[in-house]
Amino acid sequence: MIGILLGTRPEIIKMSPIIRECERRDLDYFILHTGQHYSYEMDRVFFEELELPDPDYNLDVGSGTHAGQTAKIMAGVEDVLIKESPGIVLVQGDTNTVMAGALAASKLHIRVGHVEAGLRSFNRRMPEEINRVVTDHISDYLFAPTENARMNLLAEGIDDKKICVTGNTVVDAVYQSLEIAKKRADTLKDLDLEPRNYFLVTAHRQENVDNRARLRGILEGLIEVQKEFPLPVVFPVHPRTEKRIKELGIEVNGLNLTKPFGFLEFLQLESQAKLVLTDSGGVQEETCILGVPCATMRYDTERPETLDVGSNILVGTDAETILEGVRSAAARKQSWKNPYGDGIAGKMIVMVCTAARTQ
Repeated sequence: MIGILLGTRPEIIKMSPIIRECERRDLDYFILHTGQHYSYEMDRVFFEELELPDPDYNLDVGSGTHAGQTAKIMAGVEDVLIKESPGIVLVQGDTNTVMAGALAASKLHIRVGHVEAGLRSFNRRMPEEINRVVTDHISDYLFAPTENARMNLLAEGIDDKKICVTGNTVVDAVYQSLEIAKKRADTLKDLDLEPRNYFLVTAHRQENVDNRARLRGILEGLIEVQKEFPLPVVFPVHPRTEKRIKELGIEVNGLNLTKPFGFLEFLQLESQAKLVLTDSGGVQEETCILGVPCATMRYDTERPETLDVGSNILVGTDAETILEGVRSAAARKQSWKNPYGDGIAGKMIVMVCTAARTQ
């Protein structure tokens, strides 16, 4: 049996190809949703949109301190793992769910597979970096998305026999989800947007939106971008970001602030944008896959492959550097090669997991 653990919406998206492959092969598996960001009731729409089966278990741990949330997840996961006794547990990415799930499984002597292993920002001040490193070092199977990720793991002394370069499941997810989106939405028409004639923005990272100086720089930079380029700037605002913007009291006239979109709607917007400005790791990957230039409002990234191929540029959070970066990124030719694989990562991961059952 395969246990699939997830707790955030990006994890649902990136685990979706693995779930679909388990379904296709009629394998014995279960899904455990920790509710790290939202309850399952709030995430249900994601499962419905992506045409995925409902989770078998929901912990609904909710928000809290890193230590408190991690402890709740570990306790809940442990109870389920003792009951189900899977042969392998799969976790994806760098959240508290990932580290807590991997720790719970490892202490029960259940094999752990880390999907998207080996990513490094080399910034230990990021909680996500701690989660990645710990999970990688206690995992039995490390599914690295790229050769660069594999080299990071080898540099930390991890046995090469544990590592499998699979490509990134986000490629599978993007291709599969775009097909679903075509049947369900026409977001550009709804917003009266023309393909390649608007900018798309996301900003949600704690180190950006909870830092008044950084958030002010981001907002002022976006305003300058809107002034220089005669194009709509569409900014789906996360609730926490919206609250912080109001606290700053900055007038954001000219920016098209909208409610957050569902993944399929957002994917349509992302795929047709002239350029995307973001602080999200997943969006850096998605834009690279979709052939859309990206300007990342951070000072480091655990997705260096996007920088190497030229799909992405780091612009920080200063208004002037954001504007300069957008000028540069918007002028780039969209001719890079996708470094994240050819859309069969989910199949490869499930194949390794099923082979592991016989060992």
